Amino acid sequence: MNRILTLLACIAMPVSLLAQKGSDVPAFGKVEKADLEMKECDFDAKAEAVVLFDIGELYCNIQSVTGDMELEHHVRIKILKDKGKDKADIHLPYYAYKNIESIRNLQAQTYNLDGAGNVVTTKVEKSLIYDKTIDKYHHEQVFTFPAVKAGSIIEYKWKQTWNGISLEEWYFQHDIPVKYSRYRVDFPNEIELYSTPYCVLPYESKKENKSNRNIQTYVMKNIPALRDEPYISSDKDYLQRVEFRVMALNLPTRRESMIKNWPEEIKKLMEDEDFGIQLKRNIPRTSGLDSALKNITDPYRKMVTIHEYVRKNMEWNGLSNIWALNGVKSAWKEKKGTSGEINLILVNLLKDADLKAHALLVSTREHGAVASIIADISQFNKVLAYVEIDDKVYVLDATEKTTPSYLIPRNVMYSEGLVIEKPETFEWGWKPIWTDKLLNKNVLVLQATIDEKDAMNGNAALYSYDYAREQRIEEAKKDKAKFLEKYFKTNNQAANVDSLVLENLEADTLPLVQKVHFNIPVSSAGDYKYFSTNLFTSLEKNPFVADNRFSDVFFGTNQSFSIVANIKIPEGYAFEALPKDMRMIMPDTSISITRRMATQDNQLSVRVSLVFTKPFFAVQEYPDFKEFYKQLFAILSEQIAIKKKG
Repeated sequence: MNRILTLLACIAMPVSLLAQKGSDVPAFGKVEKADLEMKECDFDAKAEAVVLFDIGELYCNIQSVTGDMELEHHVRIKILKDKGKDKADIHLPYYAYKNIESIRNLQAQTYNLDGAGNVVTTKVEKSLIYDKTIDKYHHEQVFTFPAVKAGSIIEYKWKQTWNGISLEEWYFQHDIPVKYSRYRVDFPNEIELYSTPYCVLPYESKKENKSNRNIQTYVMKNIPALRDEPYISSDKDYLQRVEFRVMALNLPTRRESMIKNWPEEIKKLMEDEDFGIQLKRNIPRTSGLDSALKNITDPYRKMVTIHEYVRKNMEWNGLSNIWALNGVKSAWKEKKGTSGEINLILVNLLKDADLKAHALLVSTREHGAVASIIADISQFNKVLAYVEIDDKVYVLDATEKTTPSYLIPRNVMYSEGLVIEKPETFEWGWKPIWTDKLLNKNVLVLQATIDEKDAMNGNAALYSYDYAREQRIEEAKKDKAKFLEKYFKTNNQAANVDSLVLENLEADTLPLVQKVHFNIPVSSAGDYKYFSTNLFTSLEKNPFVADNRFSDVFFGTNQSFSIVANIKIPEGYAFEALPKDMRMIMPDTSISITRRMATQDNQLSVRVSLVFTKPFFAVQEYPDFKEFYKQLFAILSEQIAIKKKG
């Protein structure tokens, strides 16, 4: 299960690691006073910190039977504001299994100016750097810079070495701006290297051949921060970066392809002690599970019962992976494990109940999208259960406590996963993880009266279905006061909201019902009063107001919002010209809003329906999408006017 590509030939080519390094950044410890006096980033005044430079030098030396890799990494960061001090908390991950990878020569220092304008250096002592075990394969070096404050510069440098030929992507962009980033890879010509820049911003590249070495250098300058944009799927997918792949090894007599294919990788995975072998373990059923299944014959109810039993009786230790590192039997006995152990247990028990269940490898939303054309298991960070019953498919995660069995977990919705079975069975393959039938659906019902004191008083009932329910249910169970504040007060600051009543908290196939009483001021001018029915919908503020956007818009699910309102106005008032009934549709019909209004005597009925039939909008669509949203929120917030008679 390791990530190492072992070379198949013996080629010895010692070349000095320092031979091709650039000298366009200052040496470690050499800090300019001007940088310490810097108050803000010259191309991003809002920045809380800025990377002054981020340099990577990756060198490959082929010796004996395996290739040796050495990455020298040098980073310098300026802390501009107190909020930027979290950049002084450092985690350096590495693959520790059998000492395949190591971190050495770590140096770290903080720089400040004293009252006389002198540079004061504070070293990170080796005793303050500790090695943290993530699991039996992964560790990280962890430390915090001392004496850090607004104005400080922090600098660290280390070498990371490993056996075998493998590469990881280089990220030019971060969540803070970067003034200068350079990555250089230096490989012998015998190794064919393919690079792919994922950059929409300007970058410089240089490829050269020296002393039978293939050297590639990529540089980016003045890179803006990728700050959180509303409804982004994963920051990782949009960061400016360059990726490398080893394509082939050119031996004296032949060219050896290093490109893997999925059947070969799946075969290895099914033979792996920490994955495929675990799927064959005979996990003893407990008396509690046997009792729960005793009289159930319906396959769907069997699946739900097993899913519920595992997630109620197994505690997730917080580690997300695809492996059963300590074995499924051990985890089952201890009732605690990694996501891999818990969900492989789930697959085992489902199969034992004669259900058609498979292990499904996925990459969760925050982990980033998978490139299915690249046969690389490291793209996945979780294994789930994939169950087929009649013509329906279910995707189950027993580490997730609130998503009902019929819902695809939100963090993998609208992606694809890889079903793992022996290649010769032809049951393996890529599966879409998506349904357009289950929505993020909210229905708001308002009953209110407007009084002479310029206030709207009434009751609101919000019905949250499927993904809308799943999004709220854990918070609803945990703390009613915080729930009320978040979902009913935050976007309606002028309203007094109380008397929260929650229904269907335990019935996951029914909508979560949230009932409140509210009192909210209405605007008045002379004989006129103005009000809106767009309350408690989470659609009170337009999130898409930025002129430009780096990322696609990703909602994750299809959506439906409805407002059903009945408003009574005071005696002696009449409705002015009502906003017109209307229907507005995106050119591709992916979003539509319909509004209907009717009056009878002093009663107003409002019906609004907003429907999204796709969950994803490409960044190229953003200008039209943004303009549609502007009009959409103008419709939602349009005021209704009443006038005093006579």
